[in-house]
Amino acid sequence: MTQNEIHEPISLLDDTGLPKCFGWSRQANFLYEPEMVYAPRHKITESDRYIVHSPTHMVVFEIKDDSWLGYMGISIISLREKKRFTQIYNSFIPFGAYKMPNSSISGSVRWQRKKTHLDFINMDGGRIIKADIPKYEPNRSMRCALVLYEPEEAQSIMISQSYHNSKNAFRLSLCSPWFFVEGVIQFGSTEIVFTRGHAWGILDWNRNVRPKADILYWAAACGQSEGRLLGFCVGYSWANFSQGSENGFFIDGVLHKLNQVTFHIPSNWLSPWRFTSNDNRLEMTFYPHQERNDRHRFFLHSSTRRQVFGFFSGKAQLDDGSVIEFHNLTGFAERSKIRN
Repeated sequence: MTQNEIHEPISLLDDTGLPKCFGWSRQANFLYEPEMVYAPRHKITESDRYIVHSPTHMVVFEIKDDSWLGYMGISIISLREKKRFTQIYNSFIPFGAYKMPNSSISGSVRWQRKKTHLDFINMDGGRIIKADIPKYEPNRSMRCALVLYEPEEAQSIMISQSYHNSKNAFRLSLCSPWFFVEGVIQFGSTEIVFTRGHAWGILDWNRNVRPKADILYWAAACGQSEGRLLGFCVGYSWANFSQGSENGFFIDGVLHKLNQVTFHIPSNWLSPWRFTSNDNRLEMTFYPHQERNDRHRFFLHSSTRRQVFGFFSGKAQLDDGSVIEFHNLTGFAERSKIRN
């Protein structure tokens, strides 16, 4: 399957507000202008999600505006014990009130409710995550300050995809699975420390006009092996990915593009999964540790997400033909469903 690589910045939309450009890019080359989108506001989804992990914990931070339903959520997952803590704050009909940035490389976003807040701050060479939740649990607070650093000359993978049965629906997504992380999370009396070289992070950035229904399979991980920074993101949905898939393996922040990747999911989601690619460049096994289910519904809009957290091992063929093996990269896999 020949895919369309975009090398220069280009507007995602034509003069009428319909998506016109589809493919993939190594940088944030698809320019998103929400005021130009030809679609009802209740069809637009905008989300920023960061997944960070240390040797002991994985933490997921998310701010999402689904138009009908918005939320801020933070999950803390213990990688040594089968324990997970999640706090979600819902808000109804935000319709753009979160003021999500138009770009993944500039602008910041703050979610705030009284004394509770979560901030994603862009800075030169990285990001800052700050949170203060006085009542994360009845008897525990949660506060954090994390700095995410980019590798030098790092690349991302950005895709723009259409949907076969909707002329104005599109999926615009960017993934950067290669951040170094430093900082501290204070969770009650527990202190989770992130130190460079022992902690990593992933950015999952999305701006979409939703079709009537969609199912998305997605997985990502990052970490270090033999002194090199490794990461990947793979996935597929009901969108048309003939011009650009979101599949890529990263070495020290440099993208090695993959074609199509298939998830071989067992009936028991906590059993090992297999992942293969049609170009025979990726073969890996996922060993789940625990799972989490997420459900949201408001009027006719509903979304569900089933996530499993664990460790990936396997091998990938790079662009120069060499093969790299990896073991126990920390990450997750998920299936999301939406219906409008």
